[in-house]
Amino acid sequence: MDPEEFSYELKIPQERVAVLIGKDGVTKKEIEQLTNCALDISAEGDVLIKGKDGVELYTAKEIIRAIARGFNPKTAMLLQKTDYAMEMIEMKDIAGKSRNTMERLKGRVIGTGGKSREEIERLTGCAISVYGKTIGIVGETDNVAIARQAVAMLLQGSMHKTVYQFLERKKKEILFG
Repeated sequence: MDPEEFSYELKIPQERVAVLIGKDGVTKKEIEQLTNCALDISAEGDVLIKGKDGVELYTAKEIIRAIARGFNPKTAMLLQKTDYAMEMIEMKDIAGKSRNTMERLKGRVIGTGGKSREEIERLTGCAISVYGKTIGIVGETDNVAIARQAVAMLLQGSMHKTVYQFLERKKKEILFG
């Protein structure tokens, strides 16, 4: 390996490998072009990222992490923009080892027919993915912090109505200062 080259290895869920590669390798090529990095992806989910620029390598890693945690590639690629960020909430930190608690908390964040998640997305302009034991949020940095707070409120038992009112208030603060 070139001494000027950086590399990073990560593991993604096997069922997300096809999404990362994309139809005819389109998604993989797009990430490589966007970040000037080379991706080596195994069928088992081992990903090796190589590049000459540490920042671009980090960007590629974040895009891949987002895809691995359930985001669609278009949403994940927004992370290439400097004012976009991704936040991951580990539900096991809140739910412990209880499978029932984990499912209940997922249900609170998603809501009936996905309504709760959609409402948080609408009011913050962020994308939210509930996948496995994590909740991922992608969006503009300031909005991600607000969405994270809203999700945390739901996970701590706040009523949905209270969370929506909080988000409406935050949205007005952003719009009108």
